[in-house]
This record gives sequence, C-alpha cells and structure tokens, in this order.
Amino acid sequence: MSYEAVLFDNDGVLVEPIERSVLRRATWEAFDALGVPDPDPDDIDRLSLGVTPDVLADVCAAYDLDPARFWRARDYHSSHAQRVELRAGRAALYDDFDAVREIDAPRGIVSSNQQDTVEFMHDFFATRDLFATAYGRDPTIRSLARKKPDPYYLHRALSDLAVDRALFVGDSESDVLAAQNAGLDAAFVRRPHRETDELSVDPTYELDGLSDLLGIDGVPVRGR
Repeated sequence: MSYEAVLFDNDGVLVEPIERSVLRRATWEAFDALGVPDPDPDDIDRLSLGVTPDVLADVCAAYDLDPARFWRARDYHSSHAQRVELRAGRAALYDDFDAVREIDAPRGIVSSNQQDTVEFMHDFFATRDLFATAYGRDPTIRSLARKKPDPYYLHRALSDLAVDRALFVGDSESDVLAAQNAGLDAAFVRRPHRETDELSVDPTYELDGLSDLLGIDGVPVRGR
C-alpha cells in the first residue's frame, strides 16, 4: 500500500539547523531582558534546546522568574535570532530539498520549533505552498509537553490531511519515537550532524538524504 501522506520534521531535515551558539545567545538575552544579566551557563544550556516543563520550572524558580513570562521572552528571542541567521544566509534549505517536490502525495511539517519560526522559514524560501499543513509549537508552556516524542502535533497534521497511513521523516530519536507513538512508519535521515548518533529505537527506514525517499516502495512519486 502507498503512503497517503509524507510528513517532515523541519530543522535538520528540510532546513539546515541553526548553530547551538545562536540559540544559547538568544536564551541569555531572554534572561538579561528579565533582569538576570549573569545566569549560570548550565542553565542557559538547559533552556536552549530540549526544554521540558519541569526543567523550565526548576530553572525559573532558581532566579525567582515567572515561567510563563520567561518562556515568552525566550521564544521571542530565539525566533528573532533564527530569522537573523536565515536572512544572513547562515542556514538554508538542504541541497536535496527538491526531492520533496517530487512526492505525489500531501506533504506536511511537524516541528518542535516555534510555529511562527517554521512559517517564516518557508515564507522566506517560498516553499510554504508545498505543504498542506505545518505545525510548530504554540508559544506556551503547555506546548512543551506536546512536542515530540509526544504525537500530539502529528495527530493534528493527520487530521488536517484526513489520512491514517503516513510516513514521518525526521533526524532524531524523538522523531522516530513520535512516529511510533502516532502509529506511523519513520524514516531517519542521517545528516552530517547525526553521523555518530546511535538510536535506541529502530526506524522503518534509514536514509542518507531526502533523495532516498523517492526510492522507498510506498512513497508516491511524480511520473512513477
């Protein structure tokens, strides 16, 4: 049977990832904006990537910060910093992105980045019309509990597309787990930044790049 849709993670799959140092700087700017000019570097790391509600609450308690207020500031500075990187040409679509255009099925995005950032990226690259649905995180603490590996946003994308059988393409263990939690097949793209990663869960497919998608039985391809 063919897949009814193909869903993609965004950063590290479709778009080159933003340097970690940029995200750390944005997190420091959020602290500074709220009156904490010299936060512990470990706390900056904890709130730059992979943030959970519990981690956010613990760090904010240490500085007597309101978690909701801090998170709004952190997401604002992070999104702004990523837009600067895109405009400066320091992050771009991957060279194999055109493979996405060859897929003859509805396409969607499910990202753990901010919704506004994902939309900006694809407006910037003029690729937004390729995707029938696109989900990033809402700018709320609640969204942290809903990001991958939770299947919440995958389920929303499937509902939008009115499909059940889809392939989810990602570049992390949380992507593979999210696919499995949603009852989907998973394709893991081993980009250079994932070259040495060892997964504790097996994806349905392991790919060197997006072009490999076009050779998977079940992925509808134009002209085939």
